[in-house]
Amino acid sequence: MTTTYVFDNHSVHATEQHRCLSEAYDPFTLARLAETGVGPGWRCLEVGAGGSGVAHWLAARAGSVLATDIKPEHIAPARGLVVLQHDIVHDPLPDNEFDLIHARLVLQHLPEREEVLRKLVRAVKPGGWLQIDEFDISYGPVLLAPDDQAARLYEAFLAAKERTFRAAGGDGTWGRQVAASMAAAGLVDVDPVPALFPWHAGSPGVRLLVHHTHHLRDRLVAAGMTDEQLAGVRAVMADPRFRASSCVVYSVHGRRPA
Repeated sequence: MTTTYVFDNHSVHATEQHRCLSEAYDPFTLARLAETGVGPGWRCLEVGAGGSGVAHWLAARAGSVLATDIKPEHIAPARGLVVLQHDIVHDPLPDNEFDLIHARLVLQHLPEREEVLRKLVRAVKPGGWLQIDEFDISYGPVLLAPDDQAARLYEAFLAAKERTFRAAGGDGTWGRQVAASMAAAGLVDVDPVPALFPWHAGSPGVRLLVHHTHHLRDRLVAAGMTDEQLAGVRAVMADPRFRASSCVVYSVHGRRPA
């Protein structure tokens, strides 16, 4: 099995990927981060920062954030923000360093996700917090579609996307396992919060899916889709009659014992 992050920051599609993710999921992520009490004087780490939204929010709240990514070109500078090119799988992290560590939609793409999770736990100060936000893409049913053929095409697209992640070494269902993995790694006060969002034409989540038909085109074709089918599923998602549930998003807090 090869290990390749499917959403390449060097792609011409990367900026739109970051914008769509931010619009769809930043409100949920930031509300959960605020629940940790993050504030002035906290030392924070944003892993796999991608774009800049969450890292900038943390910098404004805490004043000291290290934002890392294997390809950090899209992280814009800000007061209190240090940007570092860093491979979370292979590069070291200091132990007992951070009051808050956050990673969104990073570990599910890594075959070494459990080892990386334990590395992040060690990097949290005693009494500090780890927040992991991940998907479970095995759930995301069509609720209304123009017809049965449209519904089947949408479901075929989701299945091809899941095969794409799996072929690259990812686990699109890992979100449901995060809480148990965090507890097994020694964290306490583990608090998994699942969320669902309504999807319809023009909603942030659907715009993200439409973007994926372009960003992941080559991989989706390798997973069995055709360009005609990808055009067809874009038409389905643009239809005002289309309704679906998002996949499940899990935001999980855990605290390192003091």
